[in-house]
Amino acid sequence: MEITILCSNKNHPVFPHLLRWKSQNLDSNDISIVNKTSDVKNGDILFLIACSEIIHDEIKNNFKKVLCIHESDLPEGKGWSPCVHYILDGKNKIPLTLFEISEKIDSGNIWEKTSFELEGHELHDEINNLVSIHTIELMNFAIKNFNSVKPMPQSNIGESFFPRRFPSDSELDINKSILEQFNLLRIADESRYPCFFMHNGHRYKITIRKF
Repeated sequence: MEITILCSNKNHPVFPHLLRWKSQNLDSNDISIVNKTSDVKNGDILFLIACSEIIHDEIKNNFKKVLCIHESDLPEGKGWSPCVHYILDGKNKIPLTLFEISEKIDSGNIWEKTSFELEGHELHDEINNLVSIHTIELMNFAIKNFNSVKPMPQSNIGESFFPRRFPSDSELDINKSILEQFNLLRIADESRYPCFFMHNGHRYKITIRKF
């Protein structure tokens, strides 16, 4: 099977998992990992994993299926950074959905769903590792069931959207306790979107790690 994975950012936590998965599956599949749409050719499956680019018909038509994995229970949680939003909302169950892309964002036919439970102590790297593991599982499902899966159309019932988050959303309130802001601390990517606080006109970066 000819498979292309489009992952927009080599620094994304899922990228090492994709490289490892490629090396483990080269015997049975022709696999390419690219970081921009201009490098996408053609094949059987195009996986969009941590992809921030819009896929137009000239690319979509070169594949039998274009599939995406979203960290929410679609149609709930369309939009940006669903896993982060779930955790900030105090939820420990993190769902993932494998679906076909469509003209309307996060609205294509659903192939499969899975989920995992957090215990509430996991930090950014641990959370992303779990997301990546289950992302790989859904990719394996897509390949194994490519010719037999029966996609289910999405309903509008329960549809919701998460807003895009910005670096400013990682600002801590110095008047609140660590406990009150622990979920914000634990989901912050210390290299890309670190937590920070302002004091006396200065900006301070703060990170947490387990001992």
